[in-house]
Amino acid sequence: MSEVKPTAVVLGGSLAGMLAARALAATGARVTVVERDALPAGPEPRKGLPQARHVHQLWSGGARALEELLPGAQEALSAAGVRRVPVTADMVALSAHGWYRRWPESAFMLPAGRDLLDQVVRDLVRADGAIELLDRAEALALTGTGRAVTGVRVRTGGTERTLDARLVVDATGRGSRAAHWLAELGLPEPERREVDSGLTYTSRLFRAPEGAREGFPVVSIEPGQRGSHVGRGGVLLPVEDGGWLVTLIGARGGEPPSTGEEFLRYAHEELRHPLIGELLTHAEPLTDVTVTRTTANRRLFYERSAEWPEGFVVLGDALCALNPVYGHGMSVAARSALALRDTVLRRGGLGAPGLARRAQRAVGGTVRAAWDLAIGADVFYPGATATGPTVRDRLVSAYVGRLLRTATGNGRVARRVTDVTSLQAGAEALLAPRMLLAAAVGPLRPPLTGPPLTAAERKAAGLA
Repeated sequence: MSEVKPTAVVLGGSLAGMLAARALAATGARVTVVERDALPAGPEPRKGLPQARHVHQLWSGGARALEELLPGAQEALSAAGVRRVPVTADMVALSAHGWYRRWPESAFMLPAGRDLLDQVVRDLVRADGAIELLDRAEALALTGTGRAVTGVRVRTGGTERTLDARLVVDATGRGSRAAHWLAELGLPEPERREVDSGLTYTSRLFRAPEGAREGFPVVSIEPGQRGSHVGRGGVLLPVEDGGWLVTLIGARGGEPPSTGEEFLRYAHEELRHPLIGELLTHAEPLTDVTVTRTTANRRLFYERSAEWPEGFVVLGDALCALNPVYGHGMSVAARSALALRDTVLRRGGLGAPGLARRAQRAVGGTVRAAWDLAIGADVFYPGATATGPTVRDRLVSAYVGRLLRTATGNGRVARRVTDVTSLQAGAEALLAPRMLLAAAVGPLRPPLTGPPLTAAERKAAGLA
């Protein structure tokens, strides 16, 4: 007789949910993914992922976790047209402290349209015969008690039924109802924190000039911290099929526009440098402008809960939703799924006593660096929190600011900062004695006076 596999249910069929399903299947489980939308066969938009129209990338820390979960994933993305961008060698970035130099590679990113990324991952995950997709299905409530979750009640069409499972994983994103469901089982509200910078994003896809459709660097104008450009920035991300996906960012009172003509004007006139606007002068718009205002950082500290039921784990944006400007959401999801897999394997499989609490703590640990990076900057926007920055926030910001200024003229510091922002290393790497000394000394080279584009890149983009 064949062995009966333990069952798991993953709520949410986006990237976090698909990777969680793959993680659990790798432990020997049979997994059902419950998704409210009808998932498309190709790289197409869907209602439940409105943020897909904005800039997305996998940092190398997330890409490596993805590859460990799905061997061959990076090759599949490359075959679909996703280019590997060495950081900071292929980046032209203006920080709040000046232009970064294009140092030799220490990390990388995989930039692409979100629909394409999701489709490639979805196809690889669904090739696993132990994973079943139940789309057009709504999760209604958990079943079980405050001591142990035993499954989830779902509705498909007009019919309700219960899916029994040894483990239920909530990966339903910002709209997660996990806290409400746990309260229905008699458990207390989790500790939470929200830091809302008030940033608005507008994005538009362009066709790059013919000579700049391959190998063009990522361009980033980070929001300023002083003067009239506070909270205004932009990113030009070369994506598949010769596209430039451009996202403009604006804080309260300086929101970027939602029309094409104003989009170009904002890129030219409202950012700290007109480079993105100059580049777009020679690019062809392919889409309308898309606007998103849901950008608050929100974390639920489920791992700190005094009571936690067996059989339930929360990850992805349902656990920690991050301001998209830092591009960490997908990488955190991949690292969290990997932590889930490793915890289940270490504890002896689904159903092991205390597994859910240990898994929740492990997943919580994977979001810490990205959370600290996000709120460390966003807490200083007016109205971001009810009480404003703490003393710790101000001390950390002053030190990180000093490091970032040093990184404009010190390659060793720049590489270490990149290790942290790419999620290859934890934030503690920035506290090494060498880093403290370097921050005290400051940049070793004079500041750049303009964007470090090569002559060939300027000519390809029509700027020569």
